[in-house]
Amino acid sequence: MRPSTLRALNRAAELTRQNRFTEAMLIAEPVIITADEYEGEEIRRWLLDHVADFTGENHPDSKELP
Repeated sequence: MRPSTLRALNRAAELTRQNRFTEAMLIAEPVIITADEYEGEEIRRWLLDHVADFTGENHPDSKELP
């Protein structure tokens, strides 16, 4: 995944935790839409692995950010 995509996803997660969902979508949507097939799969995996980053909850199956 490109570093710019990862930064956008991390920022979207941060905004979501602050209840700024519209801003989060404005940041995340363009990188998700423009992702090619391979990066799209990486994004899907990242989102599944980082659910807690968006909710602020600690789930046993989620991975923490490095």
